[in-house]
Amino acid sequence: MNQSALIRPEWTPATIALMVLGFVVFWPLGLAMLAYILFGERLRGFKRDANHRADRMFAGCRRAKSRYNTHFTTGNVAFDDWRKTEIDRIEEERRKLDEMREEFDNYVRELRRAKDQEEFDRFMRERQNRSSGQNPVVDL
Repeated sequence: MNQSALIRPEWTPATIALMVLGFVVFWPLGLAMLAYILFGERLRGFKRDANHRADRMFAGCRRAKSRYNTHFTTGNVAFDDWRKTEIDRIEEERRKLDEMREEFDNYVRELRRAKDQEEFDRFMRERQNRSSGQNPVVDL
């Protein structure tokens, strides 16, 4: 996500102002902005997962439809042969694109995991340094 974006699902002055303005103008707008602030990051993951599931579901429909269309003949053998080879080529390209998209999704997932791990490790180092640098003494 672009870190310099003005409206992002966080508690920023711009999002708070838009939420208040939304409540003043029409309360469902303010409520929608509040939901975006609270759940915006989760919605992106939900959208990605829903699109992925839909793509997988409709991929079977595309294959079934293309198989059905290959059985239909026009009476022109040369055209039917050409059409079948073109459909096979396009299906192969689609399969390659699906594989590339899956590889990219895995790559992005791994990048996010690595970034999260690095942030967690940094937090633990800072916490360790902070606790080892201070010896809390309790005066009674």
